[in-house]
Amino acid sequence: MLILKVAKRGLAALGFLVLGLLAVVVARGLTWKAPAYERPTQLAAPTPVDGERAAQRLARAIGFQTVSNQDERLNRWDQWDALQSWLQTTYPAAHAAMGREIVAGHTLVYTWTGSDAGMPPIVLMAHQDVVPIVPETAGDWTHPPFEGRIVDGVVWGRGALDDKGSLVSLFEGVEALAAKGFRPRRTVYIVCGHDEEAGGRGAAAAAALLKSRGVRPAFVLDEGGLALTEDPITGQPIAFIATAEKAYATLKVEARAPGGHSSAPPGETAVHILARAIDRIASDPFPLLFDGPGAETIRALSGKASLLQRMVIGNDWLFGPLIASQAASTPTGAALLHTTIAPTMLEGSPKENVLPERATALINYRIHPRDSRASVMERARRDVKGLNVTLTWLPTASDPHPPAPTDTPQWFQLAALARSATNAPAVPGLTSGATDGRSMTILTDSVYRFLPFLITPSELETIHGVNERISVANVKRGSEFYARLIATMAG
Repeated sequence: MLILKVAKRGLAALGFLVLGLLAVVVARGLTWKAPAYERPTQLAAPTPVDGERAAQRLARAIGFQTVSNQDERLNRWDQWDALQSWLQTTYPAAHAAMGREIVAGHTLVYTWTGSDAGMPPIVLMAHQDVVPIVPETAGDWTHPPFEGRIVDGVVWGRGALDDKGSLVSLFEGVEALAAKGFRPRRTVYIVCGHDEEAGGRGAAAAAALLKSRGVRPAFVLDEGGLALTEDPITGQPIAFIATAEKAYATLKVEARAPGGHSSAPPGETAVHILARAIDRIASDPFPLLFDGPGAETIRALSGKASLLQRMVIGNDWLFGPLIASQAASTPTGAALLHTTIAPTMLEGSPKENVLPERATALINYRIHPRDSRASVMERARRDVKGLNVTLTWLPTASDPHPPAPTDTPQWFQLAALARSATNAPAVPGLTSGATDGRSMTILTDSVYRFLPFLITPSELETIHGVNERISVANVKRGSEFYARLIATMAG
């Protein structure tokens, strides 16, 4: 009887606990408000840009085949020279207003000197190079990738979005301001890297140059985020301004074993060892955690989410793992919440009937801001413990940097400019791809990544893919965005 009474009391207490927890969850869900990332901000008057002319110029820029190959010896450097000469001819007012330097062979550094030397400068970035066309997909392009055709209000070609659309729009904006006699109060630097798609050594050299001159920018803006016509939670337009990017790091895994003839193989070869090492590393994914810039994006979007979604997001202390698992239903969503592991390249014997003495693999990591090269290496070494392999980072490996702030005047100005250009609310985010902007973190913590284009999910998929394209309306939008940004933040 006593046991029954105790059990009843225990169940009653548990019931009260469950009801209390439910009340807290409901209350937090009903009162949950998305973080405010925008404030009323005074912007300079717009500067009109001829969108059709800007699009024609972008089409011409696409024609320069500034393709960054994995092996730089395959690059056609004359194409970079031709593009840079074309920029000087096409944008005379901009080049008359700005000083121009070349570093690391082909990276451009422009200086538009401001009238107030006491004001911290700003740095705007866009890169000149593009990725190669995959030979097997060349016939899948609706229009040839390097002809820059304009068809039905759309500019087609490699680099239309990544990143010549931004490069041309930036120069269009500067040209429009310079032609009407605008003079900035704060100095404006424009950095156009030449090898962003192959490591970004040019941008790193430009950052080192600016650092040597004591440049401490108020903020830096590069590619990386953009505005989408449909965000994945509400289906409404949204402008993602990336406050951080995942670090790029490639791990070399090397296995060694006696070589010999394939007709008499031993029980274990270098390929066997390497395969086990790759499998162990790839089968031990980093945990999905609801924190960091990726989580900030989801929280920011929750303001227009359903009541049930707000209840879940408003109680992330309880439902964090559930939110993370839902976000990870797509590879893109998962990439926002953890460090990714991607085995990409293998090398073994030079001949099919020869046992290799050495077999190697490259594993590309995109390191989340919560992790580091050291923590990634520690995990990989633990995974391959007991195997005869060595692990080393390739020289291009880097550590992630802390996210840029979202509570500064520069952020609120940038957010207001993004909304003005795209008519979409601005939210912070994380970009999984590497940008030249990462090199500028030696100058300032305020490095942001945003392309002022409003694109559809299908257009987004063309970046580095087939049928890359951008609308004429977006070229105009981007050009006027950069002009207004400079007039607002440097005027």
